[in-house]
Amino acid sequence: QMLDFGRQKIRDQGMESLIELKTGDSENLEFPDQSFDAVTVAFGVRNFEHLERGLAEMLRVLRPGGQAVILEFSRPNIFPFKQLYNTYFKYVLPLIGRLTSRDIRAYTYLFESVQAFPEGDNFLTILSKTGYQNPRCERLTLGICSIYYAVKAQ
Repeated sequence: QMLDFGRQKIRDQGMESLIELKTGDSENLEFPDQSFDAVTVAFGVRNFEHLERGLAEMLRVLRPGGQAVILEFSRPNIFPFKQLYNTYFKYVLPLIGRLTSRDIRAYTYLFESVQAFPEGDNFLTILSKTGYQNPRCERLTLGICSIYYAVKAQ
């Protein structure tokens, strides 16, 4: 449904010749090697079944010098914001989700997946290990999320 909504927005803007939305497997992208100048993922890499394989596949489709930009949830570490945020994320958000959604598990899963994700320096290490160069992290909104940048070697 999300892709259908996105496709309608693309049609409404007359951008069908520029943008195509596709479904696919993060570990087996259907694009040739070195197809893109940039690869982006927003709130998705923590859901890759095999994180390093998905990141390696993203690297494969990047052209030399191409940039990967990844936006992902992270864990705040500033007192008392960390405690307030974790309480909201673990207890309040799932309750709201139960009241408004048919998928009771979705909002509990969100907290669990964020807690399990190797954020910050740990994720930068994984990017380097996978073959990306110059990885860096910019924390946003008191650490609720982070943008990771990395490039493919020239």
